[in-house]
Amino acid sequence: MGQPSNEPGENTGDLILKVTPPRAPQNVQIRPRLSLGADEDFKRPIILVEAPAGFGKTSLMAQWRREFLAAGEVVAWLTAQDIDEPQRFAQALVLAFRLGSGRPKFGRALLESASPRGLENVTLWLAEVAQTAASAVLIVDRAHLLPQASLDALAYLARNLPANLRLVISTRANCKLGIEDLAAYGECAVVDSQILQFRLDETAQLVRSRFGAAAGPSIAAKLQEFTEGWPLGLQLALSIIGRSGDLQSEVAGLERRGGFSHSRFLGLLLADLDPDDLAVLTRVSILDDLHPDLCRFVLGSGDESRRIDRISSDTAVFVVAENTGWFRMHSFVRNEFRCRFSSLPSAEQSELHARASLWLAERGMAEAAALHAFASGANERAYELAERSLYEALIHRGRQGTVDNLLGRITVEELDKRPKLLLTKAWSLAISERHSEVSDVVSRLLARPNVSEAFRCECGLILSGGAVFADDPDAFVRLHDPWAEAPPLRDPVLLHVHANRSGFRMLIEGDPPMARLRLKQAPQYEAGLAHAYLSRWTDFIHGLSYLWEGQVSTLEQLLSPKLAQIEDELGRRHPLAAMTASLLAAAFWESGNPDLAEGLLANRLDVLERSGVPEAVLLGYRTLGRMAWARGAENLALEFLGGLHAIGQARNLPRLCVASLADQARLNSHRFRASTCSDLCARIDDLLADASLPQGRLWRRSVNLLADTARGYARIAARDWAGALEPLLRAEEVAQKTRMGRLRIELLGLRAFVLSKTGQDSIDLLKEAVDLARSYGLQRVFADAHPALGVWVEEVVGRRGEETARPIAEKPRPTTTIPPSTAAGRAAPSSALTPKERQVLELLAQNFSNKEIGLAMQVGEETIKWHVKNLFSKLDAFSRKQVVMRARLLGFLTQDL
Repeated sequence: MGQPSNEPGENTGDLILKVTPPRAPQNVQIRPRLSLGADEDFKRPIILVEAPAGFGKTSLMAQWRREFLAAGEVVAWLTAQDIDEPQRFAQALVLAFRLGSGRPKFGRALLESASPRGLENVTLWLAEVAQTAASAVLIVDRAHLLPQASLDALAYLARNLPANLRLVISTRANCKLGIEDLAAYGECAVVDSQILQFRLDETAQLVRSRFGAAAGPSIAAKLQEFTEGWPLGLQLALSIIGRSGDLQSEVAGLERRGGFSHSRFLGLLLADLDPDDLAVLTRVSILDDLHPDLCRFVLGSGDESRRIDRISSDTAVFVVAENTGWFRMHSFVRNEFRCRFSSLPSAEQSELHARASLWLAERGMAEAAALHAFASGANERAYELAERSLYEALIHRGRQGTVDNLLGRITVEELDKRPKLLLTKAWSLAISERHSEVSDVVSRLLARPNVSEAFRCECGLILSGGAVFADDPDAFVRLHDPWAEAPPLRDPVLLHVHANRSGFRMLIEGDPPMARLRLKQAPQYEAGLAHAYLSRWTDFIHGLSYLWEGQVSTLEQLLSPKLAQIEDELGRRHPLAAMTASLLAAAFWESGNPDLAEGLLANRLDVLERSGVPEAVLLGYRTLGRMAWARGAENLALEFLGGLHAIGQARNLPRLCVASLADQARLNSHRFRASTCSDLCARIDDLLADASLPQGRLWRRSVNLLADTARGYARIAARDWAGALEPLLRAEEVAQKTRMGRLRIELLGLRAFVLSKTGQDSIDLLKEAVDLARSYGLQRVFADAHPALGVWVEEVVGRRGEETARPIAEKPRPTTTIPPSTAAGRAAPSSALTPKERQVLELLAQNFSNKEIGLAMQVGEETIKWHVKNLFSKLDAFSRKQVVMRARLLGFLTQDL
């Protein structure tokens, strides 16, 4: 097999390497999401994998090859080169199929003949593949290197596949194969760079496989943010941060520009770019989003924009938005080039920004145009563009970071001249940690002449939003209720905001079902970004209503897909994404999925600290604290709760301080630390005695509920069972009245536990709590309440239904005389080898002699010699040792299939 032809001028020996599959690295990341059985699209006759360099195309091809082999397919591999003219390409196809099928005589006439040429060669190859009747797969890697004539031949092959052949092609994104119509008609599945990007869970798995338990979810989340899931970038980053044992410091150094790790990373990434490439990237780095026409306009040269096309194909500097024509630089690269941009002459910087502003403004991208106008020194033009766009950018699309960036460049005097900008400023302050500043801005707005009722109502919405972030529910009610039933609004977007606020109003009153009904009353209007963003707020309040009731299973079904949409539209670290993740993490923890909960909160706490509504902050920190305690990390649990207390002080949110102290009392009661719990309750009492704190009914109800729960835990810690009943009953009454289902179930269980300690029969009460917890999907509620309660629940009701869960007797497996495979290897079920040949191959790998193999298989030694001879022929080997080595190289013998 694969011997040089005797025809003059024809030598196929140099083709052997190109049809030999690459060695799969031992530590290659297997990605279940991209396995052949994970997606129905991967069952199509053709799979096209197209992405820039560094996206793991060849690694994925190797993974798929092993999966095809495991399914018994004949797999032919071909690595394309730029010297593969059609005749050479056809010869490589022959050798690839020979090697993959173990048929040394396949395509002999085609391989040894100098004619026919061109597409006729491919036709002959296809015909002979069809005649084999073997289920086969052809993998063509790096197809973008093929000359155009060979690309045409490959496209012809794709359009004329026989029924027994599938085709997998990997190529760069700019390679035009001319088979786009096959994708449109469902014959071809396309796997692009967005699909190949690592997701957070895959990055976490990769980090854990590299560093073990030392690498927590926050490491993976930061690497994911830094590399944006670019596979090669992740591998480079992991190789750099693995130099020391302090992973946190190494990751910080990787993110910090000027650090050794960051410089080394960029040095590896940009090493192959020439100075002209670097100059072009420096000049377009000022653009957040790029388009070929925009780059051409800014650079003033069509040649330079073509250079960008080449860089995009050859490197992974850019991230391409699917089917839009737009793309952008990776953030870590862009920041580096922006620093280099600052070294250009000032006049050139201003000119480039001015061009970008002009192009963007002409196409309606006013906020981006305003940023460039400021940078070019055209402040008046920037003010006009900002006034035209920022209100919609904030209210309709949630682009708070961009809005705050622009508003920070505008003076107070200029804001007062432009009411719409001042209104935008008020909205931005209201939904941030700077909510205390919003009253002054609204006063300036209402002091203007001819203020309409609709405008006053909008100002009420702004102030009530500020009250939500200030954690003052009573102030929220005062501001919302005057406009509750008949708001004088006509803008459907503002009416949607009002519906969201009405739902929240019902929720804090303790009526989650009515809250969901009010949310459904949001006006229907044309779908778009405004509707999408405000609908995400609707989803958040909707999810909070289910969490309020304790219905965590329903919450997970609702918010899991919604969070993915929010992250896709706004980014993982957008405040609304972080707040939604906090709700979902609390639900996952309650339903017994701690890993999912921890992953959701990774690298998001700082966003919650600065910009989260108080309830989301509370849920995030409390969930992490409970997870740490359950894992035995008591110091970490108390650190999280201490952090919650510090945020409450820093943001003037005293309820968070009370919640922190109450949860600390709960945790310390687990160890029956009566004195510590008593001190914590005393701190709560001192805090609530402060006359400067809110005195409203709703706020006082919420903190008194926390205080009574803490007092109950303190009595349990002191083993004062009778004394614990009174505060627990008070808390349970409030929880029941306000429909706080999860807390009520916790308090029911605790009351049953306390009653049992006083000698009373409380089994029925406990069973009621357990049944409610099961119906809501609450798996952690009793163990989190108190370990002793959790143990008691298991003792009393944990074994119910065991009589119906007897194991099914396993059928006896047929015995075999063949010894079990060892680390020497297991033969893949490829149709290139017969079943007997695969058995012989496994035993050859264990150094069995022919006689020993015959005894193991219960056949004669002559039969074994015949099988070994066939293996020599199919694998082009000349010794038993070489047979095993070739089988491992080709994937016919593996240790982990």
